[in-house]
Amino acid sequence: MDTLLLDVEAWDLAVDTAGNIAVASEPYALAQDAASAIRTFEGEVYYNTLLGIPYFTQILGYAPPIALMKANFNEAALTVPGVVTSQCFITSWEDRVVRGQVQITDEDGNTSAASF
Repeated sequence: MDTLLLDVEAWDLAVDTAGNIAVASEPYALAQDAASAIRTFEGEVYYNTLLGIPYFTQILGYAPPIALMKANFNEAALTVPGVVTSQCFITSWEDRVVRGQVQITDEDGNTSAASF
């Protein structure tokens, strides 16, 4: 399934060369959707408040172990339909900003990665 392509720096819509809203196709679309799930705060999705990472209750202000953060990130990535496996890597953690990459495998065995 296709999804709207997001600029990796601003995490906002991107445009193609014709000036139209850009679209991402699988397998990258699944990886980007997994990264979006990782960036979602618990309770933020109004139609399903159980989705998201418990940033306010377990991460922000708590200095959690990286293993807990990775477990939460992988769990969120696996909520994306079509994602079979997920592996997260923390690439930096400075000035209270965590950056990383999620690598996913879809139902067809394709792998893809996206930054979060």
